[in-house]
Amino acid sequence: MSLPTGFVDITTTAALPLHVVTRDGLAQWRSTQPAAVGAWLDAQGFDGSPFSTITLPAADGGIAAAVIGVGDPLDPFAYGHAPFALPPRAFSLATELPAEAQAAFQLGWGLGCYRFNRYRTPLRAPAQLALAQGDADAFAQLAACIRVRDLVNTPTEHMGPDQLEQVACEIAERFGAHIEVFSGDDLLTHNFPAIHAVGRASHRAPRLITLRWGDESHPHVVIVGKGVCFDTGGLDLKPADGMRNMKKDMGGAAHAIALAELVMTQRLPLRITLLVPAVENAVGPNAFRPGEVVDTRKGITVEIDNTDAEGRVILCDALTYAVEMQPQLLLDFATLTGAARIALGPDLPALYSNDEGVAQQWLEAGMQLRDPLWRMPLWRPYVRYLLSNVADIANGGPSKMAGSITAAVYLDRFVPPAQKWAHLDVYSWNDSDRPGRPAGGEAQGLRGAYALLKRHAGV
Repeated sequence: MSLPTGFVDITTTAALPLHVVTRDGLAQWRSTQPAAVGAWLDAQGFDGSPFSTITLPAADGGIAAAVIGVGDPLDPFAYGHAPFALPPRAFSLATELPAEAQAAFQLGWGLGCYRFNRYRTPLRAPAQLALAQGDADAFAQLAACIRVRDLVNTPTEHMGPDQLEQVACEIAERFGAHIEVFSGDDLLTHNFPAIHAVGRASHRAPRLITLRWGDESHPHVVIVGKGVCFDTGGLDLKPADGMRNMKKDMGGAAHAIALAELVMTQRLPLRITLLVPAVENAVGPNAFRPGEVVDTRKGITVEIDNTDAEGRVILCDALTYAVEMQPQLLLDFATLTGAARIALGPDLPALYSNDEGVAQQWLEAGMQLRDPLWRMPLWRPYVRYLLSNVADIANGGPSKMAGSITAAVYLDRFVPPAQKWAHLDVYSWNDSDRPGRPAGGEAQGLRGAYALLKRHAGV
């Protein structure tokens, strides 16, 4: 198994001992160390607080070992500070951790090593973790999280609808999956009019990317991701500060692609279909306009109240197509509303579901893996905020209330109650640098979704 960035083979690399302590466990660890170590810790004021680090001196003036302080040992991000807080040397874990904590440690170390350096030279290399054997599942999840970060961080000039298609094609080729793409006017021919309407103004054609993988005898799961590769807001133009980071509006697609790739990497006994409606919401002479009525695949007509509520318009065609396949489970990821961020902040994706069991399983997995979500009510009476005088439904309305809920209720119109479905309104972004979480693209809810799918697959 090839090792990710920040990891080396302990059999070929000399490594210094790395001790992991908590503030409550520091005294017990100190009691096993020479008196000089305790004196050094006292002199440096090291108390094992979360995100703290210290190196221990050797007699020759070098480094004898290092110690990192962590909070929750099962939280991967508890270890995320270490690779750049420690000097760029190789270290090996000298603390015995339970299996779950070891997996979290390896995942967190890899997340802490991440920097998006496609367009710049790194300032320094991270410290390296020397391993005798890596945790294959932790490394697969690490690769999925990095896939999300890389896709979201890449500017739209290099990550438009065509590049998303290329990523899907490369994954399909690697795993022997089937790929199918409807683009441009082919969307109209194959009855995806809402996707076409949103993306038609861009110089890069809108498209629906479909990837199919797995044995027909296995449970079928459809994963949908909103792929708005850049969102100007359309003719209802966003202000400059609201448009600044809109390369991240394909964060839902990034999550869906990474989750599908993770399932294939780990060969879960599932049959998966990945659907990515990929568009740019651009301004142009043929941009869709406020007040227009857009047809959808389901036959429900949609009045465009606001062209900046475009994500739900492309998703409704994709969700309708997904439902036609009658999967056992339907998941969608979307950077859908700013209202979800206002309600829950940047760290908690908003979970909606029409099935109590699916919602509870995803919530429990998120809590266990320290990949939290917060369930929001799929309160159908709020459909009154989406009433139209000329169409079956509007994509928005004059009220500022319950914006995230009304977006979910809009999507709910395109998913029948019998279809088990969960929708995640995800931020996909870190506004600032934190340990293990550099500013930029971020995977949220992904590891919990993977655990949900493992449970669905019976593994």
